[in-house]
Amino acid sequence: MLRRVFLGASASLPLLGAADRAGAADLIPPATPFDGATVRNMARQLATQPYKAPDSNLPADFKNLDVDAYHDIRFDPAKALWRGQGRKFTAQFYPRGYIYQDRVGIFEVADGHATPIGYSNDLFSFGKTQPSTGDLGFAGLSIQYPLNRPDVPDEVCAFLGASYFRAVAKGQGYGISARGLSVRTADAGGEEFPVFRSFWLERPTPGADLMVIHALLDSPSAAASFRFTIRPGEDTVFDTETALYPRVDVTQAGLAPLTSMFLFDDANDHSRFDDWRAAVHDSSGLQIRTGHDEAIWRPLTNPRGLQISTFSDTSPRGFGLMQRKRAFADYQDLEARYEKRPSLWIEPIGDWGQGVVELVEIPSDREVNDNMVAFWRPHDPLRAKGEYLLNYRLHWCWSPPSQVMLAQVVQTRDGFVSDPKHRRFVIDFVGDALKVLKPEAPPALDVGSDKGKIISSIAQPNPDSGGWRISLEIDLQDNKVVEMHARLMNADQPLTETWIYRWTQG
Repeated sequence: MLRRVFLGASASLPLLGAADRAGAADLIPPATPFDGATVRNMARQLATQPYKAPDSNLPADFKNLDVDAYHDIRFDPAKALWRGQGRKFTAQFYPRGYIYQDRVGIFEVADGHATPIGYSNDLFSFGKTQPSTGDLGFAGLSIQYPLNRPDVPDEVCAFLGASYFRAVAKGQGYGISARGLSVRTADAGGEEFPVFRSFWLERPTPGADLMVIHALLDSPSAAASFRFTIRPGEDTVFDTETALYPRVDVTQAGLAPLTSMFLFDDANDHSRFDDWRAAVHDSSGLQIRTGHDEAIWRPLTNPRGLQISTFSDTSPRGFGLMQRKRAFADYQDLEARYEKRPSLWIEPIGDWGQGVVELVEIPSDREVNDNMVAFWRPHDPLRAKGEYLLNYRLHWCWSPPSQVMLAQVVQTRDGFVSDPKHRRFVIDFVGDALKVLKPEAPPALDVGSDKGKIISSIAQPNPDSGGWRISLEIDLQDNKVVEMHARLMNADQPLTETWIYRWTQG
């Protein structure tokens, strides 16, 4: 679960069967015809063959690089792909080394042909560790675009390590990651980490504000193709088209997976950490908009033991890991600037059918560990030799687009009352939907728990936040795990999103 170091048809198809080496660059020769079906066809054919791991052979000096030495390696911006061509986008590359040991192929697509981008040590300055070979090969890539100022290119996204990638919107810094696919996440037998074997970068049109990247994913369980149409801006959007081809039946597939970090918050888990900061997290909660249009908020926790939560749904309208606290005072960290970390919202396109949004919370004692994972798991297994098409948008954003106009949870606090078996939970909601309420006519409460007994529940206005507060007192009745929910109602209409919380005995 180590975090990424950086902010982390064709006529060529017969080569897939003939390739003797695992290096992805062997999958396509120079100047090969390329069209929209090329990578999908490659994935389909790749899935019919036995899995071969990527080339991870490296000289010892680079295989054993530490993180600081890898940080010292710098790509020369003057040698960026498309630099000086009147295009808004440029591309830079990462060499292999440290934990990034798999060789990936990178190609430029122009005029209906794909041409490999050749590796050279001259593209980099290496700091104290000089390579002993001239062919380290590429580990990944990053894309630059004038995101914050029209005359300054900013790094807007990076693909580095397994199938991980990250992006930012205007004014943000790197935080949460996405992945192409997860397999057996949190399984006792071990997780499988699919990898991007190759990338194809379509040469952007001069002056255009979008670009397209194709990617080929591979793993022992499946191969897949991806087409990302990237639009940087106030929200940076990846339109994502995926074709997935299982080699075997996949019963624990995670589609559109997200990976983030939650160490503690000032109202959650802080007592376990001797830390001067008010909070440390890339994301504060899981947000879901269900197929029947219920809005759900589940605060993240750093558990003492592995926790898995599932939220059954049919055709979800969206889900994501959100960073809601946006003031410097919420974190007090001048270097990490957690208040500027992206939220990442998944917007399904088309009917995703039945399944669950799954949240995996992994215990962690360090902020360098990505210990929060969320994804969509379909109800039915992905069957070997099948084809599964999935389209969605990734919104790297400050807040999700087109949300229902309900008040949101802004704070969750809890503590014991007079009896250690009794615990009080205080949930603050803020939003315009609450402006219809008056103190003399409080809203109805929809509250409940799966275990224990709710002793009391009240709603009252909070003049300091301009919203309303729900206070619950619950008798835990010796239970070690209790699930709760709460929301404010106006007759039979919700005024707030549904707060869902899992309390576990510390």
